This record gives sequence, C-alpha cells and structure tokens, in this order.
Amino acid sequence: MSRGEGISKIYIAIAVFIILLIIFTILFSGNQLTWAIIDDNCLVEGWKDSGESVYHDRLFGLEKQGSLKYIIDENVDDRYPAFITITSMKTLFMMNEEELLKKTIETINQASLNNNITINTNSSYSGSRALINGHKTNYILFHGNKTYKNINEEIRIIGETWNCGSSGTSVICIGVAQITDNAHYNSIYNYDHWVEIIGDNEGTFVNRYNSYNFINSDGLIFNVICH
Repeated sequence: MSRGEGISKIYIAIAVFIILLIIFTILFSGNQLTWAIIDDNCLVEGWKDSGESVYHDRLFGLEKQGSLKYIIDENVDDRYPAFITITSMKTLFMMNEEELLKKTIETINQASLNNNITINTNSSYSGSRALINGHKTNYILFHGNKTYKNINEEIRIIGETWNCGSSGTSVICIGVAQITDNAHYNSIYNYDHWVEIIGDNEGTFVNRYNSYNFINSDGLIFNVICH
C-alpha cells in the first residue's frame, strides 16, 4: 500500500467517525424524555405527588423511560386508598396502539401478582376516548380484589395509553382505587376516588356505572400533560 493510499484511508476513517459523531449527537439531542405529569392544580381532594419516581435508559441512552406516582394522602383518607402511575417512554421507534395496550395489560397483571391482587378477567371493559389535550387513548378497566390480613377489599383498575406525537413519547397510565372498606365497615362502597381518576367532561363512563358523577372535567388521567 502506497503512502497516498494510507493517507486516504485515514481521511476516510476520520470522515466516517465525524459522520457517526454527528448522527449520535442528533439522536441524543432529539431524544430527551418529556415526562407526562398531572399538574399540581389538579391535585385536590387529597391527591398528591408521592415523590416516588423511577427512571432508566437503554441502548446507550437512546431509549428512556420514567414513571411518576400520585396517591391519596392517607392523612386525608386512609380508608379508601388510590393511586395513579404515569409512565413516559421514549423509544427509537414509537410503539403502536396495540403494542402499548398489550404492554399496559402485562404491567397490570404483573403488579397484581406482586401485591396480592386478584383480577376478574371476565370484568374487562375496553374502549377509547379523547383527553383534554386532544389525544385519543385506548383504555381497559378491570374489577379486582385485594386481600390483606384475611380482609378482602374490592378495587377498580384502569390502564390507559396513547402516543404523544408532539413530545415523541408513549404514555401509560394505570389507576387503582379501593372502593370498599371492609376493614372498618361492612361493604360500604365509595367510588369518589375512582371518579377522580377516570372522570371526563364527556361522561365516557356514565353509562358503564349508571351514574352522572363520572362527568368530571377534573378527572386526573383526563388532564394528564404530556407535551
């Protein structure tokens, strides 16, 4: 190999390195994770940010995922606990709606196994709706039972998901509300926190629950900010 050919290969290698560096710089600069959140103004009736967050990345930081958790303050209501987790995902290739809903159901099933929750799969109810920000979502609802110290409590679960094109993120919301308080009273049902989780201004779930309480423009998932 002549000296000229050697120099040419060095220049080619340098050029390839610079091109790759530019590509990775563009990918990293455009791959910041926008966390979907519930605005503080919506956190009323005992709801608060738990302060818990989980974050991890893959593929040298090119894929990112972060989760936040909102709960009912037990100092406000320790009889009917409820919570919402919001997971934001930035992937190289955005998942489609079917993949997102499948991942949501898998997450609910795994979390149930880890928390002594039995899901009534025959109770599943699915559909779609539009959020206040205009995003069309897919959701699935379940009835379930949580057993603690030989006490059985009924719970309601929603998994709701959508893609946010503005931020380039996929969002998964999971809301859980306990609706009985058998530990203190016998079979007294309370849907207040469940309404606060899933309510919207269109009354999407009014007929499902035969109650107009579910017309609620302050519904927490309905008001999630994702861009």
